[in-house]
Amino acid sequence: MSAVKILVVDDEARMRKLVKDFLTKSDYEVLEASDGEEALNVFYENKDISLILLDVMMPKMDGWDVCREIRKDSKVPIVMLTARSDEMDELLGFKLGVDEYISKPFSPKILVARVEALLRRSKGSAGDSKLEAGGIVIDKTAHIVTVDGEEVDLSFKEFELLTYFLENRGVALPREKILNHVWNYDYFGDARTIDTHVKKLRSKLGKKGDMIKTIWGLGYKFETIN
Repeated sequence: MSAVKILVVDDEARMRKLVKDFLTKSDYEVLEASDGEEALNVFYENKDISLILLDVMMPKMDGWDVCREIRKDSKVPIVMLTARSDEMDELLGFKLGVDEYISKPFSPKILVARVEALLRRSKGSAGDSKLEAGGIVIDKTAHIVTVDGEEVDLSFKEFELLTYFLENRGVALPREKILNHVWNYDYFGDARTIDTHVKKLRSKLGKKGDMIKTIWGLGYKFETIN
């Protein structure tokens, strides 16, 4: 069985080596790129890349532009690495379809743990592969969502969020619980992360988005429309 491929994109050679060393110890195959243009070339030359660790500030093409290009063709999990901790940067990343957002400096061991968790979730669950509620059908194996028979294009995190809502229909879900389940127990995020994703998810679901109810001061609840 071949090793899982991870693409590490960073213009700092020392950072790439640090991350590569820890991932290699965990039996991952690591591909490298030192700028945005090289990252796209490596990605499209290797169709079996399972996850991308992507720096934001790079020459030739920054991480945001790389993410935009990749999201045109792929839903591969993307983890953004950045030295900046600006709130607007984080929100922009999630809007572009970033799955995780980690600020430098970070613990390599924690980074590997998040990578492992993200890869586990991206594989989906073999059992109960389909969920249906109110005209929304989720095929977890094929990673496809349809609304009244029409396929809806969701990012990886939007897909996970909708799946969690359908699996817990009728249950009031606190924001903290949603963060813990969809973004990992060790994710250092807050309500803005969830609210941004819910807003985009509702928009993509059209009228069906009304089934995601806001519970003020708590979180959200998914209820089918009678």
